[in-house]
Amino acid sequence: MPRSLPWSRAASSTRSQSDGAPSAATGSPRTGSARARSARRRYALPVAALAAVSLVAACSGPPKGGASANDAAFKLSAGTPAAAGELDSFTWALYAEPPTLDYISAFDYPQNTILSNVCESLMKWTPQLTMAPGLAEKATNATPLTWVYDLRPNVKFHDGSTMTADDVVFSLGRQMNPDLGAAWNSNFANVESIKKTGPLQVTVTLKTTDSQFPQYMATAAGVVASKAGVEKAGENYGTAGSLDCTGPFKLGTWNKGQSIELQRFDDYWGTKAKSKKAVFTFLTDPSARTNAMLNGEADGGYLIPTESYDRLRKSGAGTLYFGEGLSTVNVNVTSMKGALGDVRVRRALSLALDRRGFVKAGLGGAGTVTTSLTTKGVWATAPENLRKAAFEGLPSADQNIEAAKKMIEEAGATGKTVTIATSSIGQDVSLLATAVQDAGTKIGLKVELKTIAPNAFTSLFTDPKAREGLDMFPETYYDSITDPMDMLSNFQTGAYQNYAEYSDEAYDSLADKARAEYDPAKRFSAAVELQKKAADQLLWIPVAEWPTAVFLNKRITGAPTTISYLYYPWAADVGAAAR
Repeated sequence: MPRSLPWSRAASSTRSQSDGAPSAATGSPRTGSARARSARRRYALPVAALAAVSLVAACSGPPKGGASANDAAFKLSAGTPAAAGELDSFTWALYAEPPTLDYISAFDYPQNTILSNVCESLMKWTPQLTMAPGLAEKATNATPLTWVYDLRPNVKFHDGSTMTADDVVFSLGRQMNPDLGAAWNSNFANVESIKKTGPLQVTVTLKTTDSQFPQYMATAAGVVASKAGVEKAGENYGTAGSLDCTGPFKLGTWNKGQSIELQRFDDYWGTKAKSKKAVFTFLTDPSARTNAMLNGEADGGYLIPTESYDRLRKSGAGTLYFGEGLSTVNVNVTSMKGALGDVRVRRALSLALDRRGFVKAGLGGAGTVTTSLTTKGVWATAPENLRKAAFEGLPSADQNIEAAKKMIEEAGATGKTVTIATSSIGQDVSLLATAVQDAGTKIGLKVELKTIAPNAFTSLFTDPKAREGLDMFPETYYDSITDPMDMLSNFQTGAYQNYAEYSDEAYDSLADKARAEYDPAKRFSAAVELQKKAADQLLWIPVAEWPTAVFLNKRITGAPTTISYLYYPWAADVGAAAR
């Protein structure tokens, strides 16, 4: 998913459900949807076996070879020390209050950081970014067009009722209801039907083979909620009362504008949470959030303000960890009508960018320069030759002003104006915009900054009108599944985050082919070609890979370091650091 988000925001998310779906995960109306394909082979494997050959294999194993793994400025940690004991409560700093906790609208960091502990999906994204059984104890690709999910028995909802196949059909059905404007709707574009085929069995029939759909069942797209609970809450579902899901925590008190409390669910089917309560406090100001973690008002937090890295490291109050983030920082082209319509101008800007300077100043040194739109982590399970091929031949990340200036002259673009959005939402956004302005000025362009208010910045991802007058804006994108197609699908014709309205029939056809391909090696092979095409067109200019950051004070431990926290019940692992 994904997703399309600024890195450290002071703003609360203001999007409403009707704003639709940002990010790859929620992504686009897939107008270039996969074409019908004949069956190449039949699949009838349970999850355990499936892991060896098919979609789970595409996600198996921790992402390896991350570009930043050995960077001297930071080290990626596989995790944090396991908890030594239980807690009565811990407090977590969050940069914004979720507008709703309805799972069909869970497209953003605040919602998913909380919701992942309350609502569970058919499949689970693990801290190692692999896929494992969730509420479905078995997933079987009975035929190329059918996915059969056999549910765990005796799983309780927070209201005390027992999960059934009817709840699954209802919950997934909400994602497909056009009247509800679900953020994950596009991930169901190839779904023909979702039917109960047994008391604890649901069969999803696809219109065409779709390698991505079963992987998204480990995200909020695959959440199962109580049918009765959702219907009882009506329009208030997600904003008041119970969420009636199955997770290790249930929704407690929601003090609007201040905090959300989660309470341990003692009838949880899995391992019980180590803390009786988890309290999320909303601290929109980055400095206030950092101070809260330093003075003990908050025990920890994800999405640490980059300008606070050193302060937290040196404080002695706790430990700042970094983990695999599957995230890239980019400058995204939003209009091809101006100077950026010429690919030579886009390439020149990319060549002139001081990526290393930005990583040092904008990301606090915790990042790795890149010219790849995909992170190395999403290629973790690709055959070695394909993993290598995906990054071979990409443009250098080194700055070359003279070569870039020559490109601008050849394009006849000298003196032309390019407008980029900037915002006080975080120093990373403002510094990247400034870096682009500096690069453009040095090669003969006139780069103007257009300031966007923090509370309006997220609308750039969802509202074409908000992007009017802009040629580009900074964006951090994270993958919701461990598959390069999550990112590369964004450049298909009509894709939600295809801001520049790029259209290439060959790209669309290849992306459809890759999405439809269950065989990981064949899918990765097509993705390599797409990666080259995307890099050549530079519709998004990649700048850096950015890891996940998490701070834990000395009182607590156990939280995962990877971006899995958006879909994995991470708070259940948090406990006392010492007995």
